[in-house]
Amino acid sequence: MIRLSSLDPVPDELRGAVIALGNFDGVHLGHQQVIGVARELAQAQGRKLIVATFDPHPVRHFKPDAAPFRLTTLDQRQELYAGLGADAMMVFNFDDALASTTAEDFISKILADRLGAGGIVTGGDFTFGKGRAGNIEMMHARGADLGISTRTVEPVLLDGEVVSSTRVREALKAGDPQEAIRLLTRPFAIRGTVEHGAKLGRSIGYPTANLTLERYLRPRFGIYAVTGRVITGPLAGTDLKGAANIGIRPSFDPPIELLEPYFFDFSGDLYGEEIEVAFHHFLRPEAKFDSLDELVAQMEKDCAEARRLLGQVIS
Repeated sequence: MIRLSSLDPVPDELRGAVIALGNFDGVHLGHQQVIGVARELAQAQGRKLIVATFDPHPVRHFKPDAAPFRLTTLDQRQELYAGLGADAMMVFNFDDALASTTAEDFISKILADRLGAGGIVTGGDFTFGKGRAGNIEMMHARGADLGISTRTVEPVLLDGEVVSSTRVREALKAGDPQEAIRLLTRPFAIRGTVEHGAKLGRSIGYPTANLTLERYLRPRFGIYAVTGRVITGPLAGTDLKGAANIGIRPSFDPPIELLEPYFFDFSGDLYGEEIEVAFHHFLRPEAKFDSLDELVAQMEKDCAEARRLLGQVIS
């Protein structure tokens, strides 16, 4: 699947595509429903399917100092969209120019003229254009004038509540990755490049693959049962299981925000490689220990519990 920029010409074979339009950061059940309806519309009309997203997120544009809240990177979204049947991902660069584009111009000049959209599918709460002046009613009306079929998808409910990225974030911040899995249909995962650290874990028999958190949402700090996937390098495709600390490492100085997974029964070199770490079970909050012996004893317990939860027999 290819990645397009909304600023570039759309390839001829993709003009007339149905576009699933939204932020789609979490790619949760609600987003999957919108993309699924767009896929069905595209198939029925013999068109290609493009899933659109915005980067940076509009919130980041208007509030650059907002705390990190992203649930996925563009690379992760591209993989997820492909898995949902998209032929391409389109990235709208949310800058001053796009923020100042009127709702009318967004439909007529961008969606119709520049992108050549044949159909648009969105969630019912989608707004667009300068000052968020555009709404679903306008999209339907102007789309009909321009020959663009439009479809609105109602929210998905789970336990009587709307599935949303906000709800996913709240679950993660509460230390409930299992609830996040229900909403996302997969574990929340952080992807990054393994960096060299102080190698303190290696010195106590628990070497970790250190990742910075970048713009990702900070889930509740603590210890988790995790799985890992190697993305690049000679070990690409390797699946791993382990326990991870995410937080500021209160037993060590200086305090630094890191994700530090320790992978069971693994001794390969991951430095400089891209990996993805998925959060399955919250084990305990971060804690400061008075000695390394106490820390190691607790880590042994954490790893045993993570192995049990992940269904891996202790060797």
